Amino acid sequence: MSLSADLWRENRDLARKALEHPFVAGLGSGQLSLVSFRHYVAQDAFFLESFARAYALALSRSPDRAGLGEFAALISGVLEELDLHDAYARRWGVSLAGVEPSDATLAYTDFLLRTAALEDVGLTCAAMTPCMRLYAYLGRELAEREGGGPAPDNPYAEWIETYSDPEFEGLARTLEGLLDRYAPAREPGGRAVNATYRRAMTLEVAFFEAAYRQG
Repeated sequence: MSLSADLWRENRDLARKALEHPFVAGLGSGQLSLVSFRHYVAQDAFFLESFARAYALALSRSPDRAGLGEFAALISGVLEELDLHDAYARRWGVSLAGVEPSDATLAYTDFLLRTAALEDVGLTCAAMTPCMRLYAYLGRELAEREGGGPAPDNPYAEWIETYSDPEFEGLARTLEGLLDRYAPAREPGGRAVNATYRRAMTLEVAFFEAAYRQG
């Protein structure tokens, strides 16, 4: 089993907690409060800008040419996500200018940027992989619950379609491949990789909780 697969297996409890969270369940059913979703869109746009910057720091430290290309592709994927958030913002009257980050958002972005600025590229991958793998998992699970795709009248259908798309799964696998390549698998350094991965998963659940509380 690869390092990335092993870490995902070890953190399935948090993945399941995210899937069962009322925010994510509300996306699947279409019953999530629009107030909560508007808050999420603004906060996630702020987060994704930091996520792109963390990728850029990882790219600058890539030890080989292949890594340069893969991190560049991942940055492009984040920019496409930001375009999606712009579309949400226009549709539902969400301002993305001057977003005041919540405590949960700041905790996550500070963790990512501090890791990317101070640690090696392998540990940066460990901090970033959970977001990509978790969203691919949530999109797929929500789509499957609805018989292969969201109901046409679900206002959050586009969110589910985006993260259940094979293209997004491909981006998640690219990042997992980078994690497998650059991170120390186990000792020495293995504990840091495990702790960093789990911290990111914990922050993901907290991010959903903060958005849900707004509703």
